[in-house]
Amino acid sequence: MGASIPGLLLAALVVTGVTLLVDLLILKPRRTAAGPTAAAPEPLAVAYARSLFPVLLAVVLFRSFLFEPFRIPSASMMPGLVDGDFSLVDKFSYGLRLPLTNTKVLSTWHPQRGDVVVFRSTSGPPINLIKRLVGLPGDHVVVRDNRVTINGTPLPLAPDGRYADGYGFTGAPLQREKLGASDHVIMLAPQRAAVDFEAVVPPGHYFFMGDNRNDSEDSRFAQVGFVPEDHLVGHAIRIWMNWRIPGWPHPGRIGMRIR
Repeated sequence: MGASIPGLLLAALVVTGVTLLVDLLILKPRRTAAGPTAAAPEPLAVAYARSLFPVLLAVVLFRSFLFEPFRIPSASMMPGLVDGDFSLVDKFSYGLRLPLTNTKVLSTWHPQRGDVVVFRSTSGPPINLIKRLVGLPGDHVVVRDNRVTINGTPLPLAPDGRYADGYGFTGAPLQREKLGASDHVIMLAPQRAAVDFEAVVPPGHYFFMGDNRNDSEDSRFAQVGFVPEDHLVGHAIRIWMNWRIPGWPHPGRIGMRIR
C-alpha cells in the first residue's frame, strides 16, 4: 500500500526542518568558525531545505486544518457529483484535528443531516469516501424502496425529471428529497435493485447514503456501516475542478456549490 499524500508532505516537512536545525546547530557554526572571509558555502541540501520548508509548512497547515482537495472516485453521488469532480473539503467545520492521527483538539460545529461529507473507510484499505449524511447518533433510520424515514417521519420526495447528462445513467428517474432545512436531488438508477435497511444509529456514529441510491455502497452495507465520529474528514463545499481521465477537463463545473 502506497504512502498517502498527507504522510509524504509531513515526512518532507520533517526532513527539511531537521536539515535546517542541523545546519543551524552544527554545520553553520563550523562554516563560519574561520571567519566570514573564509566561510564555506552553504551545502546544496541546506539551500533546498531553506526554500522548501516554508512552502511545505504552509501546505501542511492548509491541508490539515483548513481545506483539502479530494477527487470523486465513483458515480455514487450522482447526479450532483460525477466521476472526475474534485471537491474542496472544509476540514475545520467539524473540529480541528491533528494531521495523520486525526485526534480532535478543538470542537467547532456538529455535522448536520444533509451535509455531503468526506470520511475515512471503516474497513478494508484506508480510503476516503464521500456520501450524504442521513442519520445522526440515536436516529431510527428506515429505508424502504428508496424512501427514507427518520424517527418515524418520511423524508419528503417529489419527482424531478430524468437524468440527461450521460455517464451511463441517461434516462434515470430523479427525485428531489428534503432533508432538514435543505433539499437535494437523488437518482434512482434503473436495472439496479433498491437496498432496504433499518437500524438505530449507535452513539458517536453516523449513517451515510449516496445520492445515486441504487448504485452506492454506503452505510446500508457492512463494508461501510455506521461511521464513527473520528473518521469524519470534513464537509464538501465546492467543486474546484472536473477532469475525467481519459477525457478533457469540464470547466463549466468549476466553482459549483455542493448541495
